[in-house]
Amino acid sequence: MADQLIRATAAEGGIRAVGVITTRLAQEAKQRHNLSYVASAALGRAMSSGLLLASSMKREGSRVNIRIKGNGPLGGLLVDAGLDGTVRGYVENPTVELPPNAKGKLDVGGAIGREGYLYVVRDVGYGYPYSSTVELVSGEIGDDVAHYLVTSEQTPSALVVGVFLEAGKVTASGGLLLQIMPKAERDEQLVQTLESRMQSLAGFTPLLQAGKTLPEIFEQLLGDMGLVILPEVQIVRFHCGCSMRRVLGALKMLGEAELQDMIEKDDGAEATCHFCGEVYQASSDELAALIEDLRAGSV
Repeated sequence: MADQLIRATAAEGGIRAVGVITTRLAQEAKQRHNLSYVASAALGRAMSSGLLLASSMKREGSRVNIRIKGNGPLGGLLVDAGLDGTVRGYVENPTVELPPNAKGKLDVGGAIGREGYLYVVRDVGYGYPYSSTVELVSGEIGDDVAHYLVTSEQTPSALVVGVFLEAGKVTASGGLLLQIMPKAERDEQLVQTLESRMQSLAGFTPLLQAGKTLPEIFEQLLGDMGLVILPEVQIVRFHCGCSMRRVLGALKMLGEAELQDMIEKDDGAEATCHFCGEVYQASSDELAALIEDLRAGSV
């Protein structure tokens, strides 16, 4: 099944539901960054979370940044996701591996760390971006993002994300977000019902492995609550906007002396994009052209 995101409502608009499948893009991230099993699970969960958060934004070009910094050996991670369905991200220590946790699952919480912070920045496409910081509650990412939604955005939310790997490959990845909308926040029975049904899920990736589609998962959870699945199916993908032009622009900011030093010592420059792992080579001629531009601008 293609990586995709769909939206739905239930309870006469009192519930907002979003589901996303990210199997292929999580595998691409694993390959690009040469991620370990636990690092693949951590980044995959965070990318799914980023796409779920971005799905509620309205203005074209809107994006969400999720940065997690814990006290675990993974060091931290950063994800950038857009309303347009694009996402990218990286972890600080991609080769870290840990034994399974007590439940026999990948120990994402141990890799991230149980102490630290989750930072979320929402860029709505105009004005100053909205930023918020919350303490980590488990390091498992899904719990932490749900905690952010409740404490910072005051939206009762249930979020489950998961990544499953087999034989070194991501075979299932995605997530589900259910939110109580303002019109139904005082309906305690509705909130309790939603919490109970989310807790009954054994996880998200087992459903994907069992061949369940997103509409079928929605039907299982909300089918008796006036479920309305919106017709648009949005394709999601790993995408980074880096380019040689941007690399040269960044190098130019180093100044003439630094560029000249690169020419003399290294006969050029090499730059690697943190987000996608793409390596760019700038020749000595290209660096010399940057120096000429700097000189021309100072005349």
